[in-house]
Amino acid sequence: MAEARDKSKAVETASPRDQAVRKLQEKGVLNMDGQPMPRRKFLINLALAWATFAAAAGGAITALSAFLIPRVDFTKVETFKIGPPSNFPPKTVNEDYKAKGKFWVINDGQKIIAISVVCTHLGCTPNWMETERKFKCPCHGSGFTMVGKNFEGPAPTWLRRYEVSLADDGQIVVNKGRLFYEEKGEFVDPRSYIAV
Repeated sequence: MAEARDKSKAVETASPRDQAVRKLQEKGVLNMDGQPMPRRKFLINLALAWATFAAAAGGAITALSAFLIPRVDFTKVETFKIGPPSNFPPKTVNEDYKAKGKFWVINDGQKIIAISVVCTHLGCTPNWMETERKFKCPCHGSGFTMVGKNFEGPAPTWLRRYEVSLADDGQIVVNKGRLFYEEKGEFVDPRSYIAV
């Protein structure tokens, strides 16, 4: 106890410079003789500090990139052969590919189109209501005509269309690697439909 009192008295009576030197000695910046750290030791500590910072920053950037970079394989283009045009009678909506291909095949009597099942409002999947002859989104009530035109609810644009073509064997090929947008005027592109 007496030693602790003596130390506290010594600290109280020491000059501000001596107090600062004592604090630097406790932190290891100055040795017990009051001499600064050798240059080599300082540079080694500085290099270790920068290496630690770089490793932490690299780990943080790696973790953040997992959220910023989508895990999508853009090299894989999905194409579906869905049969000849005769499989799709006029004025019908075919839902055979709604689950596995994420599109509907529509024959409106003049052309055959493949429409994406993703609602243009918030990405839900609308349902085809045969009795009402429209697509209806269960999430927020958007309604679309048989050809995908938005006419009710919050959906701002038409449903997207996929590229369709006829293969050499007469079957329709739906290419999901190419989308067509009505708001860009792309529905007049002959690759967005097959005339019947």
